[in-house]
Amino acid sequence: MANILDENITYLKGVGTARANLLASELGIKTYYDLLNHFPYKYLDRTKFYSVRELNSDMNYIQLRGKILNVEVLGEKRKQRIVASFFDGTGTLKLVWFQGLKWVQQQVVPGKEYVIFGKPTEFNGVMNFMHPEIELVDNFKDKPDFSLQALYNTTEKMKSKFLNSKAIHKLQQNLLPLLKGKLPESLPAYLIEQHKLMHRYEALYNIHLPQSLDLLQKAQFRLKFEELFYIQLKLLHLKHYQTTSLGGFRFEHVGDKFNTFYMQYLPFELTRAQKRVLREIRHDTNTGHQMNRLLQGDVGSGKTLVALMSMLLAIDNGFQACIMAPTEILANQHFKSITELLTGLDVKVELLTGSTKQSQRRLIHADLVSGEIHILIGTHALIEDTVQFKNLGFVVIDEQHRFGVAQRARLWKKNVNPPHVLVMTATPIPRTLAMTLYGDLDVSIIDELPPGRKTVKTLHYNDSKRLRVFGFIKEQIALGRQVYIVYPLIKESEAMDYKDLEDGLESISRAFPPPDYAISVVHGKMKPEEKDKAMDLFVRRQTQIMIATTVIEVGVNIPNASVMVIESAERFGLSQLHQLRGRVGRGADQSYCILMTGNKLTTDGRTRIKTMVDTNDGFEISEVDLKLRGPGDLEGTQQSGIPLDLKIANLGRDSQILTFARQVAQDVLADDPRLTKTENFVLKKQMELKWKYEFNWSQIS
Repeated sequence: MANILDENITYLKGVGTARANLLASELGIKTYYDLLNHFPYKYLDRTKFYSVRELNSDMNYIQLRGKILNVEVLGEKRKQRIVASFFDGTGTLKLVWFQGLKWVQQQVVPGKEYVIFGKPTEFNGVMNFMHPEIELVDNFKDKPDFSLQALYNTTEKMKSKFLNSKAIHKLQQNLLPLLKGKLPESLPAYLIEQHKLMHRYEALYNIHLPQSLDLLQKAQFRLKFEELFYIQLKLLHLKHYQTTSLGGFRFEHVGDKFNTFYMQYLPFELTRAQKRVLREIRHDTNTGHQMNRLLQGDVGSGKTLVALMSMLLAIDNGFQACIMAPTEILANQHFKSITELLTGLDVKVELLTGSTKQSQRRLIHADLVSGEIHILIGTHALIEDTVQFKNLGFVVIDEQHRFGVAQRARLWKKNVNPPHVLVMTATPIPRTLAMTLYGDLDVSIIDELPPGRKTVKTLHYNDSKRLRVFGFIKEQIALGRQVYIVYPLIKESEAMDYKDLEDGLESISRAFPPPDYAISVVHGKMKPEEKDKAMDLFVRRQTQIMIATTVIEVGVNIPNASVMVIESAERFGLSQLHQLRGRVGRGADQSYCILMTGNKLTTDGRTRIKTMVDTNDGFEISEVDLKLRGPGDLEGTQQSGIPLDLKIANLGRDSQILTFARQVAQDVLADDPRLTKTENFVLKKQMELKWKYEFNWSQIS
């Protein structure tokens, strides 16, 4: 029997071929299931009426009740519009329509009383409603009591074809009665009873057509729980399979290379956190199961040293290792730092990037197959089919969020048996996000800085304090320090009122003239050799100031640089600001991060700047960032700061539901690891339905 949810959306009352094509192309809605899972982004209370004298342009969508006094058609051809005067006893406002003019002329009659609904704006001192919804008061009274009206994301193209939020709401009203008694439950009866969850149809009905605030909240909890529960069940199920069924290389002993490096080559004593992570990796690689571990730690916390010692462990057990980095700059930095650390130790390290010459590539390929190369460091070039290892046993993936899953899979498949995988990131991941994105990985955190490192002091100044900042920079340069000045743009933009690098270079050159000062410039449109030359001058201290865009966000390690100035800091996200701040504070000197902004900041902008000034804790910053970057609530926009296709849950707001869902999933699997019990048949079926087309990517992180 066909599932009603698979029915083509074309056949739903109110859709038809043209609308079906538009829904599919704009929102990916092709079936009843897709429409049902196109959830509202917020709700409006249609029981409350405002008066004209209460209005201001900061208000969101509201409704009023009053009379139309007169209606005029103004302008000609494309500039034609309808303007009506609306009076409610407390004041008058203008209603304006630019589209659907014939319909408006038929519906809007002077002297009659209407309910209008829209967003107030102010133009030339007069309040306006642009394209308001309008309905006769008598008709409004006769409507079903949906006091909480759902609002849906749409697009400008859909609105131009009259497929707006109200139209989608009407489609949901047409769909839901068709599904009554035909929707199978998607959770086991014992879970619904045990946790007092709303049944599936009732939840879906009240999410689209809420009968009360209480029922809406219960519906939201049920649907958010279900979405997060199945993600956790999948991840934990895969982790169980991985740890019980998937074999891995066993690193049985700690050998000469690891011990010699530890005793004679360590640049500084390991922190407690680094030692703890090494013990965790040592344990994982000796279990006989493949390791999948996520290593989190701020810039400069010593992740690379942990990765190197883990690779030496692999080499001591007869295996090769590799590091894949997202950029040539970062790959080169890893190569330089690792070869310096291993100088004198019998370990062969090579670098393979897009810039590696063909003759050198052939030598590297041959030495990899023979096993002569112990550690290969590179970029995407590592995943080319021509790159083959003799015995790859340990893979390090740096800044993993910059690689596609399929790219990582190609690296993982370089060996018959799966190598151990260590995923490193300097972008701290909130606990809720880590639990969802990496719930099948074991997580290690380096939460200490190496000895001698001082916390970077972060200061905020607006543009009026620029001369004071210049004076401070001169003081730091006089002490022998170096300075980064980062801009969000290369050239001036008409669309965005932000500082740009070209204009900044001009003013910095005037304030810091030669021969007393020398400046390097680095940005993304320069040729690689030009960037390298400018960077090299800064590394060798032949320039004191580096003016740059965010190309320096990753991969620049200059311990003598002690000041990071970020222009138009309100333009950057929190994680990017935190990454840029991590470019300084790498030496023994006190370092500073100076955030320059305009005088007018948005609420989110103020929150980001205050967070940066108040804390250096990357995990605290990432939690704030997650809350700020949650799905937007503006009609017609679909923001997604979170790399997950969540339909209704929000990791920034629903962390408690996520924690609860994970615990329930753990309890289910503890009792029935393979989901073979009769009462869990629905879980297994839902897992197959939700992910039948997905490859088990968890094995490669």
